[in-house]
Amino acid sequence: MKEQLIKAMQRNQLLNLMYMANSSEVSKRRIKIIKIVGDSFQAYCFNKQAKRTFMIDSVLAVVPVFHKEREVV
Repeated sequence: MKEQLIKAMQRNQLLNLMYMANSSEVSKRRIKIIKIVGDSFQAYCFNKQAKRTFMIDSVLAVVPVFHKEREVV
């Protein structure tokens, strides 16, 4: 998982993230990773509109966000 997060950070990709909080609550977030330090990473969360710190071990799934361009005819 950490390698996937590092690649996303290097590519400046937005990610959809499934995350389990300490309270065992699962949430879906759209994030952009700012930095990775040890077993955690700091990211801007578009849902909360703020910087948040996430534990890598609590990440359940990560999917890159792809923007489809509309075709103009």
